[in-house]
Amino acid sequence: MHTVKLNSRADGEGCLHLKVPVALPNTEIQVTLILQPILPASAKPTPEELGWSPGFFEETFGVWEGELERESQGEYEQRKQSL
Repeated sequence: MHTVKLNSRADGEGCLHLKVPVALPNTEIQVTLILQPILPASAKPTPEELGWSPGFFEETFGVWEGELERESQGEYEQRKQSL
């Protein structure tokens, strides 16, 4: 298996044309294609656009004080084993 990663641009009709040399003439090849738009830094969604409350990270980052303690998880349920 060989992974090829590249950036390309779709044409004005929204079609992407790929010509990928594989050095395997007359060979059946399985191709997996993942399309992911490349967004400019200014187009990346803000935390608010992703559903977070305004100022959430500024208000909560570094606020925890004290020790983290895991509460008792109780006893495991005993079940009858079946064969």
